[in-house]
Amino acid sequence: MRRIGTALAAMMLAGGGLLAGTVPAVAAPTAVDCAVTWGSLDKTGDAVASRRLTDVRTGQHECFDRLVFDAQGTSADPIGYSVRYVDVLHQDPSDVVVPIKGGAILEISLFAPRYDPATGQPYPPLPSVDVTGYRTFREFKVTGGSEGYTQTGLGVRARLPFRVFQTANHLVVDVAHTW
Repeated sequence: MRRIGTALAAMMLAGGGLLAGTVPAVAAPTAVDCAVTWGSLDKTGDAVASRRLTDVRTGQHECFDRLVFDAQGTSADPIGYSVRYVDVLHQDPSDVVVPIKGGAILEISLFAPRYDPATGQPYPPLPSVDVTGYRTFREFKVTGGSEGYTQTGLGVRARLPFRVFQTANHLVVDVAHTW
C-alpha cells in the first residue's frame, strides 16, 4: 500500500511539473537604457528653400522631452535650422532680451519665414505649447524672426545633451533628461 502511495505522489509531482512547463513564462520588464551620446554643442542643418512652419508641439518620452516643428513641403525638402545653447536669449532683430524659465536656454532658429514672401502678409501665429510638468522642458516661446527666419527659445532644466533631426515634414529637437 505504501508503494502505491509513493508512486501516486511521484506521478502527481511529475504531472505538476509538466503542467508548470506548459505555462508560458512571463518576461521580466527590461530597463530602458537612457544613455545618450548627443552632446550639447551647436547643431545646424542647411536648406535649399525656406519652409513655412504650420505647427509646433511637444511630447514626453522616458529618456527625453521632445519638441516638433511641422513644416509645409515635401520630405525631400530639408528644413534649415540652427540650435544652440545661449546665456541670454536676444530677440531677432531687435536684440531685446527675452526672459525664459530654466537653468539653460536653447535658441532655435529655423529657415522659415513668419510671413508669406509673395504677399508680405503674416502667417497665422504658431500655437503656444504648455510644458508644465515636463521633466526637462521649462518654457517655450516663439520670439520673432526676420529675413526668412523664425526664432524660438526653449528653456530647459539644465544644459543637457540634445539632438536635432528631420523626419518627413517635421524637425525634431530632443533634450535628454540626464547626461
